[in-house]
Amino acid sequence: MENPSPAAALGRALWALLLATLGAAGLPRGGESVCSARAPAKYSITFTGKWSQTAFPKQYPMFRPPAQWSSLLGAAHSSDYSMWRKNQYVSNGLRDFAERGEAWALMKEIEAAGEALQSVHAVFSAPAVPSGTGQTSAELEVQRRHSLVSFVVRIVPSPDWFVGVDSLDLCDGDRWREQAALDLYPYDAGTDSGFTFSSPNFATIPQDTVTEITSSSPSHPANSFYYPRLKALPPIARVTLVRLRQSPRAFVPSAPVLPSRDNEIIDSASVESILQGHCLEERMKGGSRQYMRDSVLSDTHHG
Repeated sequence: MENPSPAAALGRALWALLLATLGAAGLPRGGESVCSARAPAKYSITFTGKWSQTAFPKQYPMFRPPAQWSSLLGAAHSSDYSMWRKNQYVSNGLRDFAERGEAWALMKEIEAAGEALQSVHAVFSAPAVPSGTGQTSAELEVQRRHSLVSFVVRIVPSPDWFVGVDSLDLCDGDRWREQAALDLYPYDAGTDSGFTFSSPNFATIPQDTVTEITSSSPSHPANSFYYPRLKALPPIARVTLVRLRQSPRAFVPSAPVLPSRDNEIIDSASVESILQGHCLEERMKGGSRQYMRDSVLSDTHHG
């Protein structure tokens, strides 16, 4: 039997390396589990505000504006996309949302990630909560390649504070989790240095990373969440996701309800007017994922 020439051996080695590289490209990042659930899953997501004067008496906002929550904005995505992450810098879109409740830039970033990286499966939202305590809900869909859920809700009023979830995986091996519930705590987006709920704009230069606000950090007596006698803050909110059984009719993602500017809450009629022609919905064409802008059909979610 002839020994292969050095050129042939090198060719086979390069071909093996190429196959290994292509195979690895489809695998999840190191440390991540592989989701092998077959059919997509639909969930209800319920956000419950627990920001009461009893639990958080210090500087509790009573007016102009009173304590409340912005709309919830989230995405079902793969590990290639990150809406926000502790100890990392926020995007310009997340900054606008955390500081002013403006969602347009964040929506464009999510859309761009869906189109360029195919990393976002669906966008979902829930209406604002007009008080510190109360509930709002929406529905969302995940699939095995996009089993992660992230969302943000702005604390109103505040400099750049928010609550949310970063990349919660709803898949457990070959099956979907039936439910998940998490207590939520405040985070600082790292873009505004205000200490109190009603602080004037005071840009953080250079920009800082996302940090969790605790009872002792920031360690300044003026900070609205500074409770040095507490070991930990009580949860300021809670989120619950419950798997829904599939109905015969097709799933239609909830229309993003974008929060307004200047700590105001838009009424439902204004939301409908603003959102005409701006609802993100995933469409599949020839195996490629595209995001199309369609009219809002109806708003079926109420807080």
